[in-house]
Amino acid sequence: FVCCCCLFIPLSGEVIEFNESLESEPEKVNSDAYGEGWMIKISPTNVADIETLLTSEEYKNLIDG
Repeated sequence: FVCCCCLFIPLSGEVIEFNESLESEPEKVNSDAYGEGWMIKISPTNVADIETLLTSEEYKNLIDG
């Protein structure tokens, strides 16, 4: 049993879709995060905020030090 109470995301907006398949196959989040394992789709309040997000490579460099 897997539960996710909160997702912290660095922009504001409205959740317009969630991946219902994760209810029966939550392992997709770990095995295919950029494909079948997506969690939510968001309509951002301010589209320009997307420009401030890190790419996956930038984030990896940040946490690896």
